[in-house]
Amino acid sequence: MERYQQADPEAPRILVGALSPALLRYFRSRARNFEQADDLLQETWLRIHRVRHSYRPGEPVLPWIYAIARRVSIDGYRRSSRIVMHELAFGFLPEGVQREEPAETRPSFAGIVAALPESQREVVTMLKLGGLSLEEVARATSSTVGSVKQKAHRAYETLRRLIGAHQQNGRGEEINGLP
Repeated sequence: MERYQQADPEAPRILVGALSPALLRYFRSRARNFEQADDLLQETWLRIHRVRHSYRPGEPVLPWIYAIARRVSIDGYRRSSRIVMHELAFGFLPEGVQREEPAETRPSFAGIVAALPESQREVVTMLKLGGLSLEEVARATSSTVGSVKQKAHRAYETLRRLIGAHQQNGRGEEINGLP
């Protein structure tokens, strides 16, 4: 990041290549679809480019980047909410395409995590998909390490319960919002 601030032409490519996969996983766990996740990733890199001067050399870069990504995600949610408010509701919906049952009945990570409250989902995603430490997640979410630990613990308990219920069912049917 320091090289990026000093206008090194290779630095942006290296930074984007190294961090985009983790950021994309972060956005895919929060977004409604893959296209929205891609849009949020692009918006994050644009915003990082615009505010790169605010990064303090010597500080950890991941919490700084995830804080920006978190704000982009919130702004994207607000923007899409405003669009939905202005859309017209129809009295009927066209019949959807029938999906075939997947061969594997295990729920996906995104499906499991979607059942969590937003704050817990954000913490688990940053810890497990982003690979951030507790301290880095605390900085990125503007909270304390204790708060991050508490959210993670509660999320893990909920996930254990949901996965256990899903395994007991054994048929791959939807349980409490789990696909």
